[in-house]
Amino acid sequence: MALNKDVTSALIKEYGKNEKDTGSPEVQIALLTARIKDLTAHLQANKQDAGARRALLILVGKRHSLLDYLRSNDADRYAALIKKLGLRK
Repeated sequence: MALNKDVTSALIKEYGKNEKDTGSPEVQIALLTARIKDLTAHLQANKQDAGARRALLILVGKRHSLLDYLRSNDADRYAALIKKLGLRK
């Protein structure tokens, strides 16, 4: 369920300021979104996996908190990220 190294580094390159930028909200939200998509696909095939469902809810909560933080600090970056990731807000 965890993202492999290639996917992680590609997301960091795409959303980060440089290749070492793992702490910016954009990168964290992009990584969480990728993990959420993987878990959603897993749960569609395995409906009774309660542990994965709980993990999904935790990840969605973390992403929501980071999106709120980004929206309150920089609305332009927030709008660009929402559009780029295809999230509905």
